[in-house]
Amino acid sequence: MILAIDIGGTKFSMAAFDGDRMVRRESRATDSAGGREWMTAQIAGIVGAWRADLRFEGCGIGFGGPVNFAAQRVVLSTHVGGWRDFDLCDFVADAAGAPTVMDNDANVGAMGEALYGAGRGASPLFYMTLSTGIGGGIVEDGRVWRGADSYGGEIGHLTVRPDGPECLCGARGCLERMCCGLWLQRDHGRSAAELLMDAAFVREYVVDLALGLKAAIMLLNPARIVIGGGISKAGDRLFVPLREELGRRITAWSKARVDVVPAALSDDSVLFGALALARSQLR
Repeated sequence: MILAIDIGGTKFSMAAFDGDRMVRRESRATDSAGGREWMTAQIAGIVGAWRADLRFEGCGIGFGGPVNFAAQRVVLSTHVGGWRDFDLCDFVADAAGAPTVMDNDANVGAMGEALYGAGRGASPLFYMTLSTGIGGGIVEDGRVWRGADSYGGEIGHLTVRPDGPECLCGARGCLERMCCGLWLQRDHGRSAAELLMDAAFVREYVVDLALGLKAAIMLLNPARIVIGGGISKAGDRLFVPLREELGRRITAWSKARVDVVPAALSDDSVLFGALALARSQLR
């Protein structure tokens, strides 16, 4: 049995897998005011209840923030306090009684979609999570490309508006600052789901989104881009105008493909990726 954990900015989810079959799943809203202590207590409580009748041989975690993969430590969370340099793997390994491995949630979501979802057969794959924040993951031939220091794929902090508003990272006009759910709510006073019902808003919104994705296309030339996270659930209301805007933005002489699709696993991309991550450690 494999334990999979997805820790995001507004919610966290946990699942137990028997082979490729999800046999348990629980999701709860994040109490950002409670910080890391609240989250770890929730995780320990759920794992403790499940261990009454489940035995885990491994655990994979997708964490919603920068992760030092080589050191297997959380770098920080820009949305919830208390995570800086935290040894989350050791904590979960103690709770689950099983070896644990962790990566940034976008890398883990990329692996989930590459192996089980909309990215199957497409390599290299670029995966973007479009939710509370924005992250990216790159998978080629079944392996995550993390870069020299575990920061590969961080598309959320590409600058798309140099004179734009300040991002939580301290820079201005980041893709995350212009397009993520957290800032859409703060800037417009309505949720992303409500805003994306407005076709006029979407036409403006996809301009910045396309500027960020153009950078990924021109730099990586991915076979496919898969977009997950809550905002991607807008479906054709988002993807049709986004593809049109990308068609206008891509450099005229470039023959790079523009294959942009929603995640097939919906809210479970990271959970299935965490399953794959845990299995890779066990191997």
